[in-house]
Amino acid sequence: MTGPGRWPVISALGIVQILAWGCSYYLLTVLGPSIAAETGWGLPWIFGSLTAGMLVAGAVAPTAGRMIGRHGGRPVLVVSTGLLAAGLLLLAVAPNLPVFGLAWLVIGAGMGSGLYDAAFATLGRLYGADARPAITALTLWGGFSSTLCWPLSAFLLAHLGWRGTCLTYAALELGLCLPLILGLVPRAAPLLVATGGRSDAVSLAPAERPAFLLLAAVMTCTGIATSIVSVHLLTLLQDRGLSLAAAVSLGALIGPSQVGARLLDVANRSRHHPIWTLTIAVALMAAGLVLLWSGLPAPGLVLVIYGAGNGLYSIGRGTLPLALFGPERYAALLGRLAKPSLVAQALAPSAAAALIAHAGADATLLALAILGLIDVALVATLWRVRRRGPVPGRVGDETPLPQGGRGGRAS
Repeated sequence: MTGPGRWPVISALGIVQILAWGCSYYLLTVLGPSIAAETGWGLPWIFGSLTAGMLVAGAVAPTAGRMIGRHGGRPVLVVSTGLLAAGLLLLAVAPNLPVFGLAWLVIGAGMGSGLYDAAFATLGRLYGADARPAITALTLWGGFSSTLCWPLSAFLLAHLGWRGTCLTYAALELGLCLPLILGLVPRAAPLLVATGGRSDAVSLAPAERPAFLLLAAVMTCTGIATSIVSVHLLTLLQDRGLSLAAAVSLGALIGPSQVGARLLDVANRSRHHPIWTLTIAVALMAAGLVLLWSGLPAPGLVLVIYGAGNGLYSIGRGTLPLALFGPERYAALLGRLAKPSLVAQALAPSAAAALIAHAGADATLLALAILGLIDVALVATLWRVRRRGPVPGRVGDETPLPQGGRGGRAS
């Protein structure tokens, strides 16, 4: 269970995550068309700026992970908040498209050092092997980001315009998120370095490398699929004959399904090893994508299945690296795992748009279904690698992880 003393920290990070996602990844979903209409800048260039920002996020993530591993998450999250606020201020005053793009590069650096991976790493650095319940609880907060920030962005857009909306989010980052981090996120304990002031804690033993590469591949494939669905779901549903209103209503089922699945995991109290969480998540997402491609006449049920898998996936990707590689290297390795996923998420929507334009919705849905099945195969291989021999929690630790379903703690 998550101890009572942790709830202020988790709640603070939860609010920070909601606003960080809302003022970065989800911002242009609401503001993009208005920015294009007011400025005359092409919509592809506007969303291309977000793509560039996510590429920067992928480049920054490994460094952010290493810094959290060494110094704890508090200073890194403070820097992230400052970067997000600075980028939003630059967006608000951008006189032309190049400055607009530069602002997104700054925001991208804030994303790479402040979104889920950084928050998970912060909790791992604070609570070590006992961080799993805290990570799970944090995903409950993050699940409300689009639900809360899309309406907030629409309200601000209607009353303040897109520039005023960016200024408001910058003020929230500095006036709300920064005090929460400084006031409620504690400093991490100093690392105990055993060998002459240097630590090789981020190195991987040969037995660990296959598991690391498989997990990186799972995160990359899943990142591709989820980014395409997030950006193009409404288009894909409309190409299947649904009206825009119906597509929006169906798409809205994904968010509650994510949160519902996470609540079930919380109720389970981490009784199973997190590889089970990832396995169930990937299986549900694959089932949803295959059924969506098949044209099953119950798209609402299909999206609920997909959304439940997506909700569990956030928990699995945060807790499984902690179980496989131990708390000492968790922050640094999570940053390395995040890099290919963030780069893939940046590029995938544009590639999918080209696929939709040239091959149609059916071919795109087939590609998504194949990605889901590849994910299932990768996780099945991860099970085999894990059973083949010990995957140490620390370099030199030859104690194998539990092989059964009841793993207790995440280490």
